[in-house]
Amino acid sequence: MPLIVQKYGGTSVGNPERILNVARRVVETQKAGNSVVVVVSAMSGVTDGLIKLARQVSGAPTDREMDVLLATGEQTTIALTAMAINALGGKAVSLTGAQAGILTDGIHTKAKIANISPRQIRKHLNEGFICIVAGFQGQTLQGHITTLGRGGSDLTAIAIAAALKAKMCEIYTDVDGVYTCDPRVVPGAKKLDVIYYDELLEMASSGSKVMQSRSVEFAKKFKVPFEVRSSFNTNRGTIVKEEPIGLENVVVRGISIERNQAKVTITNVPDKPGTASRIFTALSDAHVIIDVIVQNVSVSGATDISFTMNGDELAKLGSLIDDVAAEIGAGNVIKKGGIAKLSVVGIGMRSHSGVAAKLFECLGHGGVNIQMISTSEIKIAVIIDEDKIEHAAKLAHEAFGLSEAATA
Repeated sequence: MPLIVQKYGGTSVGNPERILNVARRVVETQKAGNSVVVVVSAMSGVTDGLIKLARQVSGAPTDREMDVLLATGEQTTIALTAMAINALGGKAVSLTGAQAGILTDGIHTKAKIANISPRQIRKHLNEGFICIVAGFQGQTLQGHITTLGRGGSDLTAIAIAAALKAKMCEIYTDVDGVYTCDPRVVPGAKKLDVIYYDELLEMASSGSKVMQSRSVEFAKKFKVPFEVRSSFNTNRGTIVKEEPIGLENVVVRGISIERNQAKVTITNVPDKPGTASRIFTALSDAHVIIDVIVQNVSVSGATDISFTMNGDELAKLGSLIDDVAAEIGAGNVIKKGGIAKLSVVGIGMRSHSGVAAKLFECLGHGGVNIQMISTSEIKIAVIIDEDKIEHAAKLAHEAFGLSEAATA
C-alpha cells in the first residue's frame, strides 16, 4: 500500500471546522488505498499566544522552557485532529515528535534533526491507523523537548517522508501552489505545475514565503518529491522534484521579492588582508545575518564594502560596525533602510545568455535604479528602493513572459 505524508499548516487547522475539513480529506486519502501519516502545526495564533503568555510571567524565559511551552501548541492539534478522524469513523492515533522517533541536537528553539527512528509510526500504520504527528518538535538523546524553528513542521513532514520512503509528501497550506510571482503583487502571475529543488531554494532564500529553505534543502538531499497545494480546495498544486538531466528550455521560472531590507556601506576600507575578515567576524559574533556583499575596486589602497540584511537585523548593529570601522582605519559608515531585493530565478539561466541584460534593460526603461547586484548560477538579484519593488516585479514578470509561459 503506497504511503502518503500530508502536512497541514496553522491556517489549515485554525479552528474546529477546518480541523474537520482536514480530517475528511485524510480519511478520503486512506480510503483511496493509501497509508497516511499527517503532520500538523499549531492552530493559527496559538504559538504567538503562548509566547505572549511566557513574556507575561518572565522577562527572559529560558530556551529550554520555551520549547516545553511551544511544543504544546502542536500537541493540542494532533489530539484534536485524531479525535476528528475517529469521529468520522476513521482510525487515528496522535504522536508527539518524540513518540514519532524524531531525534534532534540540543540547540533549543532552533534544533536540527539528527535522526529519525519511526518504529512507532510503522507499527501503527501496519495496524491500520492514520498517524497524526506533531510538527516542529523533537527530543534530544537526554530526553529534552526541542523545537525546530521557522518552517519546522514542513521539515518534520519532509524528514518523515524520507525516513519512511513515502510515495509523496503533500504540503497543504493556504495557497494553491508556487506562482511565478506573488499574485498579490503581480495579478497576472501563474501557478507552476512543476518546479525544481534548486529553483525553489533560490526563491525561498529571496523572499518567497511558500517554503523555508531548510525544508527544501532536506528534500533535495534525500530526493523527496513533494507537492505544495491548498487545503481549502481540491486543485492540484505544484510538484517540487529533482531537475531532469539536460533541461534547458525554460530560462526564467519565477520572480521573488523581499521587502524590509537594509544596506550598510563602509567607505575607505584599507585594502589589505584581514580587514574584510574583521568586519564579518564581528557581524557573525553578533549573530547578524548578512545577505548580499559587494566590494568596490580598490583605489589608492582603499575600497568600499557594502552589505545587506533584513531590516530587523539593523537594530542589532548598534555601534558595533562603527567601532569596527574605526578599529580598522576605515572611513564613514552609511546605514540605509527602505530597500528591497528583486530576484529572477530559473535553472535555464545556466545555459542561456542575455538574462541579466534583459532584466537591467526593463528596469532601466521603467525608471528603477539598481543599487547592488548579486548572482548565482540560476539567480540574478538586485537591490532597489522598497517603494519601487512592486513596479519592478511587474516589469520583470512582463519582460520574461511569465504570464504566458508559466508551466513546465
